[in-house]
Parts: sequence; structure tokens; C-alpha cells
Amino acid sequence: MDARLNLFTSPTTAAVFKHINAAGKAVAAAGLPTATQELVKIRASQINGCGFCTDMHTKEAAHAGETTTRLNLIATWREATVFTDAERAALELAEEGTRIADTAGGVSDEVWARAAKHFDEGQLAALVALIALINAYNRVNVIVQNPAGSYEVGQFA
Repeated sequence: MDARLNLFTSPTTAAVFKHINAAGKAVAAAGLPTATQELVKIRASQINGCGFCTDMHTKEAAHAGETTTRLNLIATWREATVFTDAERAALELAEEGTRIADTAGGVSDEVWARAAKHFDEGQLAALVALIALINAYNRVNVIVQNPAGSYEVGQFA
């Protein structure tokens, strides 16, 4: 399977990704736990059906020490006992932020309040930006049908 468009050789996507990647670096430096960031990226990617991003972020999370059990249970986090309350709040926010068109008003006040119990204002800002960024990456990769499976840890470092 080949992608419809090579995102890595296009001057246009190179210019766009330069800015999106810079935003991602700002989010990464904002004090949101790395494990939480990867969980959010994986869950949004699962919801959006982005195999490329799911492949990338599960491999990066495993490399950073995430357990197989937790990685295998992300899609069913509500029934799993292996996530902290803060991670659960972040996953819930990621789900509502990803499925924003599914409910009137987007993210509910209850979901926001649960996240705000665990994250300070800077971390919440990082979480919102992270959800927006991974959704942008997911959409690009799904639209061009970027294939999954060949990502190597650190490939885009």
C-alpha cells in the first residue's frame, strides 16, 4: 500500500509540518506528563482510524517504558484499572475533543471539570493544543492513506 501523496517530499507539507512540529515542541515542554501525552495521541489516533499515528505513538510510548498492558487497554480505558485518575480525565477530554461534532456544544462542562481537577492551567492549555495537533496529524495521514507498520522509534526526531 502506498500513500496517495508523499508528505515527506512535498515542499508544501514540509512547510506546514515545520510549524505544526514547532507547536508540538511547545506542547511537549509545557509540563504535561509524557505518558499522558502519548496516551492522548494514541486514543485520538484510534478514534480517527489513523494507523500511521497509532503505529508511531504506540512504538514511541513502548520505547519510553509504557507497558504492553496499558497500551493494549487504551481503547477500553473506562473498563481498565491501569490508568490514573488524571490519565482517565485526559483520555476523556481527548475523546470528547476528537469527537467534537458528536454533541451539541462539543466538550461538556463535566469533562472539562474532571480534567481541571488534575491539571493546572498551563497543562490544560497543553492538553487542548495536543488534542488539536494530533487530530490535525490524523486527518492529514488518513486523507492521504499513509500506511502503518513501518515506523521506527525516533524516525522524526
